[in-house]
Amino acid sequence: MPRRSRIDAPGALHHIIIRGIERKTIFKDDADKDNFLERLKNILTDSNTSCFAWALIPNHFHLLLRTGRVPISTVMRRLLTGHAMYFNRKHNRVGHLFQNRYKSILCQEDAYMLELVRYIHLNPLRAKIIPDLKFLDKYTYSGHAAIMGKKKNNWQDTDYVLKSFNSRLSLARRLYREYVKKGISVGKRPDLIGGGLVRSAGGWDALKGLRKIKAYMKGDERILGDSDFVETVLKACQDKFDRKYLLKSGGHDFYTVVDRVAKVLGINRSEVLSSGRQPHKVQARSLLCFWASRELGMSMVQLSKRLKISQPTASQSATRGETIAKENKLKLLQNK
Repeated sequence: MPRRSRIDAPGALHHIIIRGIERKTIFKDDADKDNFLERLKNILTDSNTSCFAWALIPNHFHLLLRTGRVPISTVMRRLLTGHAMYFNRKHNRVGHLFQNRYKSILCQEDAYMLELVRYIHLNPLRAKIIPDLKFLDKYTYSGHAAIMGKKKNNWQDTDYVLKSFNSRLSLARRLYREYVKKGISVGKRPDLIGGGLVRSAGGWDALKGLRKIKAYMKGDERILGDSDFVETVLKACQDKFDRKYLLKSGGHDFYTVVDRVAKVLGINRSEVLSSGRQPHKVQARSLLCFWASRELGMSMVQLSKRLKISQPTASQSATRGETIAKENKLKLLQNK
C-alpha cells in the first residue's frame, strides 16, 4: 500500500513525533541533546518556523511546530539528516538512526494547541526521566522550563502560549503551571496523536452527514481535529490532488514546465537546465523547482536528480521560486 502524502500549508500546526529505529537511543548523552537543540534552533530560525513545545527523550522526541516560509518536510529533512550524520559519526555507527518516517499530525489549533503543549512537555515526567513537576520547571530538555522563565530559548515562542492564559506574565505563568499540573494525573493521551474522519465513510456526502453530529472517527492519523476541521483539510488535499492530476492528464510534465519557465523569463530552454550562478539561471532554476514541486508534485529527490543538485539546494530553490512567482505574478498556466 503506497504511503500517504504529508499534509501541510503555511501557518499549519503540526505535532511531530520521531522514534529511534527499533526504539533504540537517539540521544546517548547531554552533548547529543545540546547538539540537536543547536541544530533545531538554526533550522527554525532560518525557515521562520514557530516552535511552541518540545521534549527530548533518549529514544524519541516531540515537537509542536507551525509551518513558516518552507514546508515542514524540508525542516524535518534538514534536522533528521543532520542529527543522524552527527550521531553516527560521533558514536562510530552506520545505518538508519530513525524508525520509518517521522509522524506529522496536522492539528486544529483552537481545540488542541494548549492540550498538545501540556502533553508534550509532560513527556519527561511520564517517561520517569525526572521525578516531579518542580524538577520539570527547570529541566533543560523540555520546552516547559522556557515557558516558566527558568531557561531562555530565543527560538521557542513562549509568548504565544502564555498569552492564551493571561496578558500579565506572572499570572499567565501561574495559570499555565496549574494547567500542566492537572495533566499529570491524566497520563497517556492516545487521542492526541492523530485520528480524523474515515476516508471510506462513503464520500463527501457521508462526511457532511458526520459533520452534522459533530463526530469524528479514527482513520486518518495525519489529522487531529473535529469533523469540520477534518473535512476541510481532506477536501483541500483532494483539491490539490485533483489539480495535479488534471495537469498531468493534460500533458504537463517536467519538460513542459521547463518550456514555460523559459518563455516567461525570455531565455533559452537549455539555460533553464544548465548549472551556474548567473542571476538569470538561478532565477530560472528556482521557478522550475517551485512549479515542478508545487504544481506537479515532484519530490525534491526527483528534482535534485534531474538538475544534478543537492536536495537542500532543490528545497531552497523552490522556496526562492515561490517568492519570484508571487512578486512577478507568474503562473504555470496562463489562464489561471
